[in-house]
Amino acid sequence: MKQSKEVTIYDIAQKLHISSATVSRGLNNHFSVNRKTQKIIIETARAMGYRSNLFAKNLRHQKTRTLGIIVQTLNSNFIASVLSGIEQVANKAGYNLIISQSQESQVKEAINAEAMFNRRVDGLIVSLAFDTKNVSHFDSFFNKDIPVVFFDRISFGQSSTNVVIDNFKAGYEATRHLVSQGCKRIAHITGNLTRNVYADRMKGYKEALEESKIPFNEKYLLINNMDEVSALDAAARLMSMKLMPDGLFVANDNCAAVCMQAIKDAGYSVPKDIAIVGFNNDIISRVVNPKITTVNYPGEQMGTITANALINHLEGKANLGATSTIIIKSELIIRESSLRKNIRSAKRVSH
Repeated sequence: MKQSKEVTIYDIAQKLHISSATVSRGLNNHFSVNRKTQKIIIETARAMGYRSNLFAKNLRHQKTRTLGIIVQTLNSNFIASVLSGIEQVANKAGYNLIISQSQESQVKEAINAEAMFNRRVDGLIVSLAFDTKNVSHFDSFFNKDIPVVFFDRISFGQSSTNVVIDNFKAGYEATRHLVSQGCKRIAHITGNLTRNVYADRMKGYKEALEESKIPFNEKYLLINNMDEVSALDAAARLMSMKLMPDGLFVANDNCAAVCMQAIKDAGYSVPKDIAIVGFNNDIISRVVNPKITTVNYPGEQMGTITANALINHLEGKANLGATSTIIIKSELIIRESSLRKNIRSAKRVSH
């Protein structure tokens, strides 16, 4: 079926027997066109099926009013909440979003970055893939002074702004809580330690152990992909140990929940035999039994702060600077999965 020709301002001008300049001004609410004429122009444009070419218009001003977003996966409650925060701010400021996922691959991340650059996005928001070892694939943005804001999984040393929580302090607080519940053999399940989030949480874990005079035991540190299969494997490894850990700090809630269920299925009691702390405050942490002690990671707030930082820079309201880091407060939420002592009500430890 043959497509109909795109309606232009010249077609509207011809129909109304006025100049194309008058049509353009009328569609853009210019003061030089009276209200009656403007109403006729708008109604005629709507009836003829006219669509404003915002892309071409923005290009004339060297802007597309489009932001690119690259995340590791869309199948994540945390990422979904971050995107929700970004979208709220972007929509209010009149920016469109192009969202892509790297699927935890640096190769795919680089392809996405090139596509975003070619689509002339005004700025870029990124959470790095699991295996990204360097960020040279963003050099085209850095070289053109196109602002890049990294969040959660970040890269230091580039001309970019980073938005994070204090993962070291969060890991420290989670481990200290387990110590306070009488745990002496505390294991830690985490992800790729080249990523700042996992490296910093592990450093906090080790610091809390050292401060509590508990020796760090290499066999209690389990590094994996943090997915369901890895969680089941980690649980099996923990239960096969001659002296099973009595405390467990897991770097995300989904992995913590799978581990906990596997441990319970094997006949152990949580938290009596092993106290468990997760991370992110995902929905799953609140619906399993027992509910999981976790670190609240304010995803939507992270999204709004990230988007505001980028858009304020683009609008000339603030400058991102050469390299800067914005740290958002997180919170330890204590629930039944870690309460080995007689504590009746849950507590919150903010930091």
